[in-house]
Amino acid sequence: MSKRTVTLTLAGLLLAGCSSVIAAVGVFVRVGPPRPVVERIAPSPGPRYVWAAGYYRWSGRAYVWVPGAWVYPPRPAAVWVAPRWDFAPGRGGYVFVPGYWR
Repeated sequence: MSKRTVTLTLAGLLLAGCSSVIAAVGVFVRVGPPRPVVERIAPSPGPRYVWAAGYYRWSGRAYVWVPGAWVYPPRPAAVWVAPRWDFAPGRGGYVFVPGYWR
């Protein structure tokens, strides 16, 4: 299996983890996420790869860390916008904003 195949598989898993959270965008969490895990970043598998840092997803009961991965952009000059948790002051909690390519 080539490095690119492995990386694309990891990227698919990363985005699959994101898709389970996309459904939860309307759900808010009263407690903010923990501090991000300090990840050890392996060398890039190629010149165009972009590091998509890890993030916390909400499991319904607790925050779960999704590790970062090297991902191959879908097109030249694409920029990865990392997922994040935004505080929603009117609701008194946090809302997940999934990552996406811009």
